[in-house]
Amino acid sequence: MGHILPANGYEYSRSGNPTRNCLEKAVAMLDGAKYCLAYASGLAAALNITHLLKAGDMIICMDDVYGGTNRYFRKVAMKMGLNVVFVDCAKIECLEAAITPETKLVWIETPTNPMMKIIDIQACADVVHKHKDVLLVVDNTFMSAYFQRPLSLGADICMYSATKYMNGHSDVVMGLVSVNCDDLYERLKFLQNALGAVPSPFDCYLCSRGLKTLQVRMKQHFHNALAVARFLESDPRVQTVIFPGLPSHPQHELVKRQCTGYPGMITFYIKGNLENAATFLKNLKVFALAESLGGYESLADHPAIMTHSSVPEEDREALGISDTLIRLSVGLEDEEDLLEDLDQALKAAFADHKA
Repeated sequence: MGHILPANGYEYSRSGNPTRNCLEKAVAMLDGAKYCLAYASGLAAALNITHLLKAGDMIICMDDVYGGTNRYFRKVAMKMGLNVVFVDCAKIECLEAAITPETKLVWIETPTNPMMKIIDIQACADVVHKHKDVLLVVDNTFMSAYFQRPLSLGADICMYSATKYMNGHSDVVMGLVSVNCDDLYERLKFLQNALGAVPSPFDCYLCSRGLKTLQVRMKQHFHNALAVARFLESDPRVQTVIFPGLPSHPQHELVKRQCTGYPGMITFYIKGNLENAATFLKNLKVFALAESLGGYESLADHPAIMTHSSVPEEDREALGISDTLIRLSVGLEDEEDLLEDLDQALKAAFADHKA
């Protein structure tokens, strides 16, 4: 029957098309991977990965993760018969203690969202691979392939919400998964087609366009974020700044070993209370109040109310996601404009209140 199929190998766009294949090859090269698969969103990528498992299998997930990942594992995957436990994988001994014979997948982000913890990928891989048939997944959304290559550090799967830095223009929703193992690729490729959560050819074209400027964008994100982090750290109206690019970050040395730079993500605690935080956010002019990140424009987010509102309150409190926590995605605007905007918003936040 093979001789009656189209000569170019394409029979249906969900199964594959030239534009998507070009994107997948480009991302595989950036990740140092043999294969890449594109999906309709980052959560679609997560869905496909978890479909590698069966009911009764266990997933160990980093306790500090994107709110949508937390929601999917808690409210969807667990209802489908998967056991999910949330562990601070930044503490390798905690990860090792959590692994059981039922564990089949370990899911980490580094840096974590929103608390910016750095996880030692190589150390995690060493622990995970002591156990047969356990996969290590690294969500590399924050770092992008330009600053971090998890597969070279021992991860089995590197995944992205390409909606963010990999595309970089805030006009695409997409997920990407890179792997080296032939069998793993074939299983994921089957699921990509069978589940059907694939991006359109036009979205693939847009993401391929975005990759062409990945280098210059990431360098500018790093430059601007470092300036913003230094400004905030020196400001008396700010309690604490969490930015792994600063020497004050407790895992700064690990960042320097594991990564070649740092993106535009900053988390900080404003002094005062929710009213101060809300006033600050309402008065921003260059920074837009929005949940996404990794685009050309600067964004501000209140995790407790926005991106991580679906995380149980007691878990938010344990993680440090309080009413005064603010997350910034520092964009590509002029550095002085960003600093002036933050300064005037901080002034407004404390115009009638003492810090």
